[in-house]
Amino acid sequence: MDNLYTALVHFPVVNKRQKPIGAALTTIDLHDIARASITFGVRGFYVITPYQDQADLAEQVIGHWTRGEGARLNPSRKQALELIRVTDTFETAVQQIQAEQNQPVVTIATSAQKHKKTISTHALKRKLVPDRSYVLIFGTAWGLADELMEMCDLRLDPIKGTGDYNHLSVRSAASIYLDRLING
Repeated sequence: MDNLYTALVHFPVVNKRQKPIGAALTTIDLHDIARASITFGVRGFYVITPYQDQADLAEQVIGHWTRGEGARLNPSRKQALELIRVTDTFETAVQQIQAEQNQPVVTIATSAQKHKKTISTHALKRKLVPDRSYVLIFGTAWGLADELMEMCDLRLDPIKGTGDYNHLSVRSAASIYLDRLING
């Protein structure tokens, strides 16, 4: 799909008390979500943080694997990390996608929390059309803040396991959602 994007939001997200916070960047999330994104044909992966030190860290990691020694040692990692774009706000990411694709962008929130207005990945797959771009939005910490969830066009059903425990790593959730959307 040349019109599908992923986004990893570090602000606004919530803590375990459901209070809005900004979360620190985790470099393994960059690697693993970029690798999942390229595996499933995603066009771009946005890392969203308003914190300059965190954006600088992301750029340093990306630079090492795309232009530095890591690029020479691991060309497949280079290819995956070339998908990453760092922005300070979610709105900026959506504007960049819209400018790149020259078409409307449908924003799709993910959450481990149940909500009355969610759709399945199967239903979403049936809605995908070529004259729109789509961005799957993942939250760090304890998930996306309500203010961002409310801005989104759609919400995906939570991923459910066999029991009550439901706190996957964001990189695991990204891989599962992408697989379900592309292959499911």
